[in-house]
Amino acid sequence: MLIKRKSIEAEANHRSGPKAAAVKKSPRKPKFAPVTLSELDGVRFLHFGTEWVQGAMRLRKPDAIELEYAQQMMIWMLFNPEPQHVVQLGLGTGALTKFSYRQFESARVTAVELNPSVIAICESMFKLPANDDRLNVIEMDALDFVNDENNLDTIDALQVDLYDATAKGPVLDTAEFYQSCAACLKDNGILTVNLFGDHPSYARNLKALRFAFAEVLCLPEVHDGNVVAIAFKHKQQFDFAALYERATEIKAATKLPTKSWVNGLKAASDPE
Repeated sequence: MLIKRKSIEAEANHRSGPKAAAVKKSPRKPKFAPVTLSELDGVRFLHFGTEWVQGAMRLRKPDAIELEYAQQMMIWMLFNPEPQHVVQLGLGTGALTKFSYRQFESARVTAVELNPSVIAICESMFKLPANDDRLNVIEMDALDFVNDENNLDTIDALQVDLYDATAKGPVLDTAEFYQSCAACLKDNGILTVNLFGDHPSYARNLKALRFAFAEVLCLPEVHDGNVVAIAFKHKQQFDFAALYERATEIKAATKLPTKSWVNGLKAASDPE
């Protein structure tokens, strides 16, 4: 059952990024769906006025990543144990943002969210910490963010989860968008993106990703169609023995199901 909530005024929770005024604004004029909540078996869910889940938090473990696809979005940890800058496009319930902020104590963590009500509900209902010298939650269009020249070559891990109320396909999915994402990554930077495998947007996104990145692999589908893709700026030669060893280290520290990530990479990279 969805819990209807009153909308929250943008002025009450407005956040802006550095030099945001200097960025050329995109022509998109989004219409926000109502932010709604539901709870089941100790888990709080975020919705945009439909039954589609936009994120989740287990009430007893607010900093853990509850949903399997969201856990998979952290697959870049296999390749970079000490990121300096982690960016999330699309805040959701703040699960990836909170986890990255707590897990990597020396990293800067940036989250970009266009809907001010999502930011406000994350603060009030999903335990999102306040901005500080490491955490910066910005009310901004993700397209403007990746096109801002100040963000070029600054990001180690870029996590893209941009869905609207229909929840079936990413809001931004062009080759130009993914090229801008690639330009924001450092040379060894990695992008992960949540796609929907049983929707026409899936093939379109893969084509655009493979145009912008040298190597794109997809993990096995989870939930009701979520497919996480991982993209690299250069072709990869995977050392799976080392990746399994790294996966064991991550699981010991975080309890994330990291062996399945390596299994998925191995299956995706194995030529048929």
